[in-house]
Amino acid sequence: MNKTEFIEAVAKTAGLSKAVAADAINAALEVVAKALKKGDTVQLTGFGTFAVTKRAARTGRNPATGKTIKIAATKAPKFKAGALLKKAVK
Repeated sequence: MNKTEFIEAVAKTAGLSKAVAADAINAALEVVAKALKKGDTVQLTGFGTFAVTKRAARTGRNPATGKTIKIAATKAPKFKAGALLKKAVK
């Protein structure tokens, strides 16, 4: 399911127009992104938790040349599914 299909499904399920559903989904995603950028976590009980994880600096290898390269430390978003979501998928 892509974003357009997701918006259509939310609109149908909630009885909203596609435009209103798209605005709501885009706003929710923006709020999550802003919170993660600040270093906060976003916990949606039953659904899951969005958080930021830190990846340490490390050395890697260029597969084409075999040369060792330095990979800088970075932050990456992560998602941990909640109990209700896990149960729904089973």
